[in-house]
Amino acid sequence: CEKLKEEGFQFTERTLQRDLQNLSVRYPLVCDSSSKPYRWQYVAGFASDLPAMDTAEALVLVMAEQSLAKILPPSALGHIRHRFARARQHLDHLQTNDLAHWEKRVASIPEGKELIAPTVAPGIWEAISDALLNQHAIDVSYFNRHKSTLKHYTAHPQGLVIRGPISYVLATVDDHDKILQLVLHRFQTVSQSAKPYRPNPSFNIQDYVQAGSFGYPFNAQPVQLIADITKDRARVLSETPISADQRLSERNSEDWVELRATVPNDKQTLWWIRGLGPEFHVKQPAEWRDALAADAEKVLAYAKANGYKAAEETQA
Repeated sequence: CEKLKEEGFQFTERTLQRDLQNLSVRYPLVCDSSSKPYRWQYVAGFASDLPAMDTAEALVLVMAEQSLAKILPPSALGHIRHRFARARQHLDHLQTNDLAHWEKRVASIPEGKELIAPTVAPGIWEAISDALLNQHAIDVSYFNRHKSTLKHYTAHPQGLVIRGPISYVLATVDDHDKILQLVLHRFQTVSQSAKPYRPNPSFNIQDYVQAGSFGYPFNAQPVQLIADITKDRARVLSETPISADQRLSERNSEDWVELRATVPNDKQTLWWIRGLGPEFHVKQPAEWRDALAADAEKVLAYAKANGYKAAEETQA
């Protein structure tokens, strides 16, 4: 009774007793009424497989479905879609529980532009996940984007990484030992291979990711980032730092704040800085400063070639 009231249900103990009495007609429930309070339980030896779901779990599942549906192919969610449907049904049928309205009051949105996930051919996800979990080789036809050709490999899946809307199969191919990142939606056909699976005992997906394999590192050594940023951007970074050793100066007379932080020397960080545009002026490392300046020159040159004129040129 206390547990249900914690979840927002309002009723009396007598109501609960009547409900349990009614449930005992259909389910193997028994009541020990030898002393008060009465004690209800399943009959001895009964192993319940009832898919119980409370409101908090239903809410988590509904929100998880909203996020996962944007990054996983439909077939990947097919095996648990009934759980999502049951979660929505659970919330829809609650009238007096305040948690039932959270789905309409809570939203999860991406930090940047969210891209639409590419289409994965039917059966591809199931075949690759089966090969990965059961460790067997697969014969695949794979579209090589750089060469615009269809390649045929015997692949040995070692891991799977989901990064935004793109899923990557980490695998060795044929007789090579190098781990390749094969994009899931570029697989055209997949079938179990008659060739033996070639395991890679030294491969660890956590080490692989942490080594910067998906950050496209310039080199393995971090760099000291020094930049002038706007006060508004400084306010954001004061709450969500870019690194553990981040330091922000006081605002100067022009309302700029100096940022100092040790960051990975990778393209991911540089892409993030590019997205901030004029809010973020890099002073060090010099190669980042020069790359951003070159970008700005190219953007300005393209704009001028397409009719843009600076304000002073327009006035003149």
